[in-house]
Amino acid sequence: MAIGNGDANGTAQHTPAPLDASKLVVTHSSELKTLPDPESLVFGQQQTDHMLIVHYDPKNGWGTPEIKPYGPISLDPMSSCFQYCPNVFEGMKAYVGPNGEPRLFRPKDNMARLARSAARVALPTFDTDQLLILLERLIQIESRWIPNLPGYSLYIRPTVIGTRASLGVAASDSACIYAILTPCGPYFRGVVKGVSLLGVSESVRAWPGGTGGHKLGLNYAPGFLPQRVAAKQGYDQILWLLGEEEKVTEVGAMNFFMAVKNDNGEVDLITPPLDGTILPGITRDSTLTLAKAHTSGKVTLHGLKGVNLHTFERALTMAEIAKLSDEGRILESFCVGTAVIVAPVGKIGWKGRDLVLPVHEGGLGPIGKAMWETLIAIQTGRQEFEDWSVSCA
Repeated sequence: MAIGNGDANGTAQHTPAPLDASKLVVTHSSELKTLPDPESLVFGQQQTDHMLIVHYDPKNGWGTPEIKPYGPISLDPMSSCFQYCPNVFEGMKAYVGPNGEPRLFRPKDNMARLARSAARVALPTFDTDQLLILLERLIQIESRWIPNLPGYSLYIRPTVIGTRASLGVAASDSACIYAILTPCGPYFRGVVKGVSLLGVSESVRAWPGGTGGHKLGLNYAPGFLPQRVAAKQGYDQILWLLGEEEKVTEVGAMNFFMAVKNDNGEVDLITPPLDGTILPGITRDSTLTLAKAHTSGKVTLHGLKGVNLHTFERALTMAEIAKLSDEGRILESFCVGTAVIVAPVGKIGWKGRDLVLPVHEGGLGPIGKAMWETLIAIQTGRQEFEDWSVSCA
């Protein structure tokens, strides 16, 4: 219900109700699903028993949050989300902690990015702290779905969509927040030789001044056709290149890293800068932070004792990568993201040739492996660092 106020002239004013987790209504499923064999999991295909949903309209504000059995959502055919794509989402994961409790990794950073994405397409605002409380409650209810295996987790997809029922070209003044969960294992299986990339500059994922720095649904569909073309040529993912300089941006929907031997014989860890065309990934930021902490002595990454990692967020072109490859200075390359965590890159197809990158036993090189092991340890609460791991118990 909207809150009634008065202005200086005594005229009644109505303030739409804020998102309020204390109003949550929970309806449990009458019949729970059988848990799947973790080894059979395919990313994003298995739904859990319940979902979270709450609606917003401009008169009343945010309604009663509900956790209820997973099922279809009823929307008006004119809803803005179908016509003009004000659709944003987040990718998060829940892990099993040391005492069997569910844990989240840097959830406030996800909530902040979700709010920024929603603001970019002029969706109604919401209290991110209240949404996080609701998500934690949903995860508590669905905790049996979290696989307790290394590299496995429960993927969380909070989504905000515009539901204004009008074809008029305008921002949506109505919205729906919902969250669904799916258990998942390793995103890439059997990538011992690394993920293969095809450098693409004819199509672009994002452009300066666009929306590439936000997690919007509209950023993804234009990449489906180029991805299909790359797959037909035998490549796993696209390496998106931008402009005449062919600057590296993202790998599919992941952030790109390259470890290079510098002139002093030490290691430069390079990733493209956040120039608005690249999503500010939580795993990207975590990787940079851990590399800096390792070099400063705050933490020691396994297998990298005595190795200094000099981090650089700077432009990286395909011509430079080809030169570094020809000179034998590339030590390893990997991509990072919530779904994949860390995955090795084995080769890059560019201008009719394959740049074959160093392949390490098991796939990941020493830096990528150290990052993967440390991130997993922090995510599951086995290693403390910067309050990144949050218990949902």
